[in-house]
Amino acid sequence: MQRDVIELLRQKNEDGLDYLLRYYGPLLKYIIAPILDNEHDCDDCLSKVLFQIWEKIEQFDENRGSWNGWITVIARNTALNYRRNTKRHSSIEEISENTPSPAMTPEETLIKQEQREAVKHAIEQLPPKDRNLFYRKYYYLQSTAQIASELGMTERAVEGKLYRLKKQLRKMLGGGKI
Repeated sequence: MQRDVIELLRQKNEDGLDYLLRYYGPLLKYIIAPILDNEHDCDDCLSKVLFQIWEKIEQFDENRGSWNGWITVIARNTALNYRRNTKRHSSIEEISENTPSPAMTPEETLIKQEQREAVKHAIEQLPPKDRNLFYRKYYYLQSTAQIASELGMTERAVEGKLYRLKKQLRKMLGGGKI
């Protein structure tokens, strides 16, 4: 089924979108829901995700990663951008001419990129179960209650494990913030 959906999308056949929504819609909603506040925003964002997948299907390379991983990254990033844009547009206010630019300097950009790479490398060193837990909480923004329920743990156990993981990552990164 997965290959059929990918092939239909690559051929720009609209049936591919129908199959994508039918078979992968629940997964995409699962990724979007913790990031956005209400049902209307989730539905609107899901439409944007489907459009992004339709537009970027040629970029999918199964040698670089899984189909589910690729579409969930698109869903997550689209939802985060959607949330960022709705917050930005809902609080428009007058900005003084003397306000410094929020854009980062080239040095700040380089430092941020190096920090991201160091964190990514440290996370890759974690055991798969710990890495999964970390991604659920801080990448997919799932609630502690949801994680606990799906992993058969108590919320307190999840919080404790996340605390220890952050402490371990800080140590791996030389005491910096995560």
